[in-house]
Amino acid sequence: MAPGSALIPRLMDLSPGTEALRYCFALPAHPESVAGARRLTRTRLAEWRLTGDAYDAAVLIVSELVTNAVVHTASARVVCELRCREGRLRIAVQDQGHLPGGPRLSLTADGEHGRGLLLVDSMALAWGSHDAGDDSGRIVWAELPDGTEPAC
Repeated sequence: MAPGSALIPRLMDLSPGTEALRYCFALPAHPESVAGARRLTRTRLAEWRLTGDAYDAAVLIVSELVTNAVVHTASARVVCELRCREGRLRIAVQDQGHLPGGPRLSLTADGEHGRGLLLVDSMALAWGSHDAGDDSGRIVWAELPDGTEPAC
């Protein structure tokens, strides 16, 4: 499936009449796809003229959420959605896995592993997760603080 394909299911619904910039892509759930997710995110955010701290934080959050989906679930693919609306950037990553209870912050992270959600928590205004429905996996989302860029 091509990045940005309209065939990818929507992760978030918009009310009628609501305008938003929205981009969605799917990648195989392989470790090398994390770099592809970063690249696709950078390209789209640059097209949306999002820069500075919001740009850097979004790229890192996508990287961490896609990494978690690849490492901690038995997914064949991950779907990522970027949505820019009303001065906020919302990132959502859907996997096909079934991690009981969803992702959790690990306060005992050691070495190079276990710090991803701590980074997401420190950069995002809010984040969370919920079942995708129909037993199709889980969606983990993060929202960046508003007021970072007028482009959204």
